[in-house]
Amino acid sequence: MATRSEVAQAPARRRHGRVAVAGVKVDPLTEAQVVEHVVAALRRGRGGHLVTPNVDICRAISRHADLRALVTRADLAVADGMPLVWAARLLGRPLPERVTGADLIWSLSEAAAAGGMPIYLLGGPPGVAQTARDVLCDRYPGLVVAGTDAPPYGFESCPEAVAEVRRRLVAAAPRLVFVGLGFPKQDRLIATVRADLPGAWFVGCGSAIAFTAGAVRRAPAWMGDHGLEWLFRLLSEPGRLARRYLVDDLPFALRLLAVCLLKRLSRRLRRGS
Repeated sequence: MATRSEVAQAPARRRHGRVAVAGVKVDPLTEAQVVEHVVAALRRGRGGHLVTPNVDICRAISRHADLRALVTRADLAVADGMPLVWAARLLGRPLPERVTGADLIWSLSEAAAAGGMPIYLLGGPPGVAQTARDVLCDRYPGLVVAGTDAPPYGFESCPEAVAEVRRRLVAAAPRLVFVGLGFPKQDRLIATVRADLPGAWFVGCGSAIAFTAGAVRRAPAWMGDHGLEWLFRLLSEPGRLARRYLVDDLPFALRLLAVCLLKRLSRRLRRGS
């Protein structure tokens, strides 16, 4: 099993072949390859941190160096968002597919059930993680859910509350932890607690726990495949998401694709000259 010092040194390690897009470096892996990588690491007793950058995360890290460092230090980063997949394609460094936290919670839980690896669900409103637990256990017989937790809103500002979340998590001793608190809260918490469980993998999964529980509806697959999941969520929760999607994320995505397209055209012109 990895030691605390090995976990502390993890940010210095870099995976070869990462694709730089939208200010982050993502691993060109399929969902199946991510699951294979995580399971292989768990069998060796090595933990890690998996992030799933999307447009909103990329926009945030473009403005804040500390958030960029948080994502850069992760052991695996996969593109959760079709604009990142399209941008990488325009840059000539295509990614094999979009890999979302909402999908990984299913595929990694299936692998955990097969390998006898306990999981932990952290996040969501009261009762949602327990419902997600029941749904996953019903889908994957033999799955062990070591615990669930739903920290109250604003808990991250209270050292005692963070310490209690940490205590419960460490006492449960899971091998795979899904943290659905939204970026950057979930990833800051992971950075704080992962040294306590050096043999566990932490997955920052956003709304995946709520999706799994059925507390929040997820867009149809065809909308996700065509980069329209944001529109489905906007129509579902306009009051909460209108500013984020229309004022912040959409202009960022359009600028990103425009810049990548210009770079592609510039390369073609240079080749033709």
